[in-house]
Amino acid sequence: MKLELWRNATLLIQIGGKNILIDPMLGAEGSLGKLPITDNELLNPLVDLPFSEEELKDKLSKIDAIAVTHLHPDHWDGKAIELLNKDIPVICPEVIAEQIAQSGFKHIIAIKDGIIWENINISITQGQHGTGEIGEKMGEVNGFVFKAEEKTLYIVGDSIWYEGIATEIDTHRPQHIVVAGGAATFVMGDPIIMTSWDIMKVCEYIPEAIVLVTHLEAVSHCKEDRKFIQQEIIKKGLQDQCLILQDGEEYSFE
Repeated sequence: MKLELWRNATLLIQIGGKNILIDPMLGAEGSLGKLPITDNELLNPLVDLPFSEEELKDKLSKIDAIAVTHLHPDHWDGKAIELLNKDIPVICPEVIAEQIAQSGFKHIIAIKDGIIWENINISITQGQHGTGEIGEKMGEVNGFVFKAEEKTLYIVGDSIWYEGIATEIDTHRPQHIVVAGGAATFVMGDPIIMTSWDIMKVCEYIPEAIVLVTHLEAVSHCKEDRKFIQQEIIKKGLQDQCLILQDGEEYSFE
């Protein structure tokens, strides 16, 4: 089993002999423009993908399925809709299945709770994309748990730490957890994804799991960068448990 971070939340996971692309944002640097209700004029995404267009085409030709947690543009952008083969299975929560179908995708696997696909056990998890008014504006978000080869990978998705994350951990007992870090915050409200404090709470709740941090330095409303989070990890002595992935980095599961 192997994982490769492309950028932001876009991950390629190799599991059960299949290549599954998670939350594809495939547009060029700046292609999404300025994010609403932010305090800067930066164009998103802030960086390009870590490989050439030819390399991207080659990687996409080897994809067996796509998995989408939610439809915010930094997880599912127009370039992904343009480039991805419309016959590839798209695994997603039921709530967004119709919108994906409207983009021309023909083989949608909508999940309410869980399924077994190609001998891979896939479960939908719940998330909380912020609190209060801004949390309501962000809408419903989900994550995935993938189980195969006696390995369990929990992709939390865009969520802060809250009791629901603890419940998912207790239910699935993952050996590896991918969290969205960066403390993304709009001009109103609290962070809508995990701060370094939230990430430490995940680590402390299940100390036997490896926690992989993504969603960094790619969108303009994130307030914590890799350097800051790494310093917090070191302060807590968690550098053997909590790993920050670089764009283009591969991680192999033991």
